[in-house]
Amino acid sequence: MTENGERGTGSDGSRARGRTAERGRIRVVGFDADRVRDRDPLSEWSETDGATGEGRGATGEGDDGESAERATNGAAAGRWRRGLRRFRRDRSAMVALSVVVAMALVSLLARPVEVFGVVVQPFALAPYDPTTILYLSVDPSVSPYDPPSARFPMGVDGAGRDLFSRVLVGGRYSISIGFVVVGLTAAFGLVYGAVSGYYGGTVDEVMMRIVDVVFAFPGLVLALVVVATLGGGYWQLVCAFSLFGWAGYARLVRGEVLSIAERDYVLAARAIGARDRGVIRRHVAPNALSPLVVLASLNVGNVVIGVAALGFLGLGMDPSTAEWGTMLDATRETLIQGPGGEIPWWATVYPGAAIFVFVLAMNVIGDGINDALDARRIGVDRGGRGDRGDLRDDGENRESRGDEP
Repeated sequence: MTENGERGTGSDGSRARGRTAERGRIRVVGFDADRVRDRDPLSEWSETDGATGEGRGATGEGDDGESAERATNGAAAGRWRRGLRRFRRDRSAMVALSVVVAMALVSLLARPVEVFGVVVQPFALAPYDPTTILYLSVDPSVSPYDPPSARFPMGVDGAGRDLFSRVLVGGRYSISIGFVVVGLTAAFGLVYGAVSGYYGGTVDEVMMRIVDVVFAFPGLVLALVVVATLGGGYWQLVCAFSLFGWAGYARLVRGEVLSIAERDYVLAARAIGARDRGVIRRHVAPNALSPLVVLASLNVGNVVIGVAALGFLGLGMDPSTAEWGTMLDATRETLIQGPGGEIPWWATVYPGAAIFVFVLAMNVIGDGINDALDARRIGVDRGGRGDRGDLRDDGENRESRGDEP
């Protein structure tokens, strides 16, 4: 009887537990929970990490600052990983990225590269040196502005040089200047804006008035002044676009930092005595990078256009340099011909097309990065995945979370 009674009690307890487990559940009609399992996680937290964190808290091990740092860095890293997955699924952005990578590789492999007399890149995709005058050293039958042919796919320029070789090599100057300038200005603007927004008060007021002074002048005009003062050349152009190009990044980062500085994890880090430099480096700056990366990807094309504009005005590289804007400057007298004259369209179309394709590809990449890092796009789409989830209204979000209306 005792054994049977225990069994009976156990059976009754199981039924009671079953009824209790079913009690309080909310059934949402039209929502399939199995389709949500494949979506991107909204955070990098896992049960193991949570249990470990609880264990550390229970045993007294660890530090609140370290916990805040792990949580902040984990959230930032998770956001970047989710953004990368969404970017990979953007076909337009991936095609544009392939175009940019191909143009950069072709420019790098166009002619051999020597560093301090040592050849570090021996390949030569360009058939001729970009400064070689063909009718003097290659073929006397070549004439200036010869049209495209099988031997010279892009024709010959006004000085008798192969346009195909010059366009390939010209990417070294235009593309590299764009990325170098954006790298320098974005790095300085990140530090400048983070310090201004974090400290606020008088520091922010003074630093932002300096930014306002920079914005009072058009960027291309300031670049013209710098080039006119320092002269043309590669590093002169880098300096011309870097000296004042950081202001846009600084203002953008400052606005983001003003919001981030009031977050709980930043206040907690400051409350436990963390240094300002460490708080900015570990908590503030990493969380302000998303809009900075988007702006930087879009500004690469703007810098390339600016460099080409200075080259077209004759204020860029040396006239013999195979830079896309300088090549356009060398042939601008052919754009207008007298009666009966023929315009050698190939002398301007191919360098201009190289600028157009590169800038267009960078703009598409910037749009793709913007979509990938947009936090509002994180959700559950019709296929049950959160990679390209559409925005849902509040009612649908409440249903997907199982909350009561």
